[in-house]
Amino acid sequence: MNKFLRNGLFMLAAGALVVSCADYNVTDDFKADPDPSFVEPYKDLGPIKSYIDRAQYPNMTLGATLRVVDFNKQEMAHAAAVTNFDYVSFGTTLMSGTIINERGVMNFLDMSDLLDHVEEIGGEVYGSPIVANANQADTWLNMLTAPIEISVDPIEDKFVDYTTMETFTGTAISGKPTIQKNYDGNDNALKIPKFAKVYIVEGFDLDPLGSYTVTFYAQVEKDDNVILTFSDNKIKDGANDKKFDIKAGKWQKVVVEAKPAEGATEGYLMLEGNKNAIVYIKSVQVVHTPDNHRPQTDQERSDTINYALNAWCDGLMDINKGRINAFDLIDEPLDTKAQLDNGMFDLKYSTENIYWQDILGSENYAPAVSKAASAAYEKYGGDPALLKFFISESGLDDNKKLESLNYWINLWTQRGAKIDGINAKLNLYYSEDAATQAANKAALDNLLSNLASTGRLIRLSNFDIKYQDAEGAYVSASDIKEAQRQQLADYYGYVIKSYMTKIPHDKQAGLCKGNLADTSDPVGLWSIDKDSKDWVRNATYKAFCDALSGK
Repeated sequence: MNKFLRNGLFMLAAGALVVSCADYNVTDDFKADPDPSFVEPYKDLGPIKSYIDRAQYPNMTLGATLRVVDFNKQEMAHAAAVTNFDYVSFGTTLMSGTIINERGVMNFLDMSDLLDHVEEIGGEVYGSPIVANANQADTWLNMLTAPIEISVDPIEDKFVDYTTMETFTGTAISGKPTIQKNYDGNDNALKIPKFAKVYIVEGFDLDPLGSYTVTFYAQVEKDDNVILTFSDNKIKDGANDKKFDIKAGKWQKVVVEAKPAEGATEGYLMLEGNKNAIVYIKSVQVVHTPDNHRPQTDQERSDTINYALNAWCDGLMDINKGRINAFDLIDEPLDTKAQLDNGMFDLKYSTENIYWQDILGSENYAPAVSKAASAAYEKYGGDPALLKFFISESGLDDNKKLESLNYWINLWTQRGAKIDGINAKLNLYYSEDAATQAANKAALDNLLSNLASTGRLIRLSNFDIKYQDAEGAYVSASDIKEAQRQQLADYYGYVIKSYMTKIPHDKQAGLCKGNLADTSDPVGLWSIDKDSKDWVRNATYKAFCDALSGK
């Protein structure tokens, strides 16, 4: 087997295996369904991978990208993948975002069953990215790095004693509140007439994150209820205004729990809604409890993220047990909208989610990840001589982006990171316009030459080519003509042969097809029969076979 990709498919496969009498259709001791439909003129072609001269191209591999659900069905996609390709990749679908829940519980049950099954059939896999910016366990990372709860004491913000007040000097939105002297025979009280809107306390500073308790003593001569607003935030009971009942008779203690409205700057409590009785207020106290959380220190956040990284790598490699040997270490790290002082593109950062590099630091990002992943890989039986890490990135036909990626890779390796190669994600199309197509080929040739100059292993993924007419409109799979399909197939062949000639043999880590069958675009090696839904080999299938065999 290929020395870079050995021992196991990274697939959620379960259930019985369908056995075929097609002898060539074998991966070690496993037989798949016949490669799905054989119709003229391509029925006599063998499996695509059989056309690679392994002696001349010892590291050349062909991969198939599948959705887990499609592989699990063990139907057309499953048969096509295990028959025609060296390994399967599942893209981003088995990254931490799908395995780790918000509490940090890692569900590897499907992956464990998968690897056991695939080990039996001798398949191969290219591992999903270990870390990235997307498809991460964001809720878990946000929880781990959240502010820490601390003990805080309540703070009294204001106390108003109306029993000794001679004149009301506060704010009345409506009505005319006054001070009633000797209301209960001893003390004064604030007198609020019916239908008034009165600030019974005001003029204190607000803590936007604080939790407030306002306590006041009220008395009425007839049962009534009032509505309260705290600093622009009307107190609610569900969707309705909350009504605070006040019973006739003795002084009644009313306690209000509230937070200020977002953006509020004025501290106050307004009373309104007394339709049946005059309300008398004796005193008002405002107390708030500050937010009982503090941000984690830089050291705490660093310790937390390193814990998370090691926990994720440990869990992943424990299940793996050395059966997957090639991974994307980091997926799409570059930000083309941000530049360093030296003109290179910076890494991506986030103000909404936790990106690993936000806390690990730009220069320590890949070294930290490769150290954790390598240690866990070896801990659980992996052979370090087989382990390969790649950095995956799209848009590398942009010279500056590839130069920037190479800058970061060199910096990271100087700081101890293990980075063996580059996984270049393609975005190709064929154009009927001769000038445009010539530019497409030139861009591809330039990309391959630049990739070869890095001296690293080179893998091409997302190997799909769309078709454009001379006006630049994409041609769909349902509309493409036979002659157009052949032009598309010829370009597939050109890409394959260019890769095999421009990338040194010892630096070839293979090609990975994006879609096996046509989607709405004619990107497949198989077309889908509109009536039977069978997969039918098309000219692209033959182009793969011819290009790999050197024709």
